[in-house]
Amino acid sequence: LEQVKHRTIYLITMMKAAVLASLVGSAAAFAPSTQAPRTTALNAKSKGASLKYVPCISTEDLPAPGSATSGVAGGLAICIAVDPKGAVYALGDKCPPVNQPLSFGKVDTDGTIADPVLGTKFSLKTGEVVQWCPSGLGKVIGGLFDPVGVPTYPVKAKGKTVEVQVDVNYKANFEAEYWSGVLDAQGKANGKYY
Repeated sequence: LEQVKHRTIYLITMMKAAVLASLVGSAAAFAPSTQAPRTTALNAKSKGASLKYVPCISTEDLPAPGSATSGVAGGLAICIAVDPKGAVYALGDKCPPVNQPLSFGKVDTDGTIADPVLGTKFSLKTGEVVQWCPSGLGKVIGGLFDPVGVPTYPVKAKGKTVEVQVDVNYKANFEAEYWSGVLDAQGKANGKYY
């Protein structure tokens, strides 16, 4: 009986240690870190910004006033929102802090679009945060992050197309860093395999 008691205490102690280790590991995932710049043989020179109007959606796909839809322009996810008066806006389609689509949000009469999950309101004109994570779940998750807005883009109609002005080199510059890092992790950045 004494042996069972000691074994039980040992198991409880080990379980507490495992829970503590997982909590520390989880907290470390959210801690700020500094990362040295990547330098590999595969890093392409980054191209300068090149702002151009590119097609995003057709004018037939414009949402009704007071709503939004999604599109892609220059490889970037774009939210096309139409306010209740009929004005058209283009914003980044990834809502901070957890990147759900902004295009699922509700466009309000106060010139904002509200994140459909956490309730954050963003200005249609500037993309700045008007109200950060006001809902119950939003207060919990949003409390872990600093308020961050979404990018806005100039938008215009050209014929039967809605065009958005974006940096057409942005995606290529991002992916050049990403792929060289992946190849580095596999030991292939220098052309040698393992």
